[in-house]
Amino acid sequence: MILLVGLATVLVISYSWAVTLKNNLNLTREMRFGWSKVGDHLQERFNLDNSGWAPATWIYLEDHSDLAGYNGSRVTRIGGNAHRQWFEKGFCERRGLFTIGPTSVHTGDPLGIFEVRIEYPATSNMMVMPPIFNLPDIQIAPGGKVGEGINTTKSWNHTVTASGVREYNPGDSLRYIHWPTSARRDELFVRTFDSTPTSDQWIFLDMFGDSHMGEGEDASEEHAIILAASLMNWALENGRAVGIGANGKELSWYQPRMDETQKWIILRALALLEKGEDPFHKLLEAARQSLRFRSSVIVITADLSGNWLNPLLLMRKKGIVPTILLLNAPAFGGKGDVRDIQKKLDSVGLGNYLIGPEYLDNMEKELSPATQKRREEFKEARKVHWRPLI
Repeated sequence: MILLVGLATVLVISYSWAVTLKNNLNLTREMRFGWSKVGDHLQERFNLDNSGWAPATWIYLEDHSDLAGYNGSRVTRIGGNAHRQWFEKGFCERRGLFTIGPTSVHTGDPLGIFEVRIEYPATSNMMVMPPIFNLPDIQIAPGGKVGEGINTTKSWNHTVTASGVREYNPGDSLRYIHWPTSARRDELFVRTFDSTPTSDQWIFLDMFGDSHMGEGEDASEEHAIILAASLMNWALENGRAVGIGANGKELSWYQPRMDETQKWIILRALALLEKGEDPFHKLLEAARQSLRFRSSVIVITADLSGNWLNPLLLMRKKGIVPTILLLNAPAFGGKGDVRDIQKKLDSVGLGNYLIGPEYLDNMEKELSPATQKRREEFKEARKVHWRPLI
């Protein structure tokens, strides 16, 4: 009888302990950043509250996030009527759209007779952008038969169109004073003008599945996407309108623009880009009708067949001189002889660069001072107030 009463008492206490934990444990997760780039660190804050009398002597927190390079799972404990907080950091290894959460909490009574499982379905999306490199040894052929013109910069000299106003400085011509702004602000302001516009720059990215090879971050398509992101960033930093076209799983087509919003639109598109089933030459044939005379064209491909060459020759008749970045397919594990297509490109006078898997390894990330400054600004911009998963 004593043994039965003792066992019954243990069962009742253990059950009550487990029920108390189930009803009083609460977990919240908060993100520090709204987006990241490959190579960035992810930071997350966990808050665990126990408003009941029973301490949780063991807790296994199971994280179901699918972000590569990050796992928030851990084993911990918490006392009765207590609060516990900790931080988890991860490394963003791969581009794409990922989900942080949901979370499962496993706990129970100290004797392990009853187990409690609490589900927290809250999730948050994390966009991981491709990295940006400085590509100093790639010279892009200008658009148009007579060159690319002067970079578009803010100039106080009179050119074509007014772009804004700035404060008057001694020596400025009085004829450039913007009287409405000066009267409104009670001090002199002069107009600023855009200089001669540059050509638009188009980046055409071959994402035909049969053209690429390799796995993970060493795959040829990952190198192609990094090249596209880096060239886009270079164009915008140098005052050029840039657009992109890619024959991925879904067609990506963004008309050239020259603003900061365009950078994030293209980076997001590149982050989500997947290999497609339409050959590259079809994209170039369709794009040829849309290109303007002064457009500058960059082609990034690993296709050694040369089927995409004819559309480029037709573009050149419109005064568009393409620059080809040819991924060295055999170096990525593919077949074929890259020298054949290089001879064809040289024979028709098209500038080309052979890109192997070691090329980006020798480049420094975001080398230019302007890009380094922007990187610091972007780090601050992506920081948000700790936002809970919902």
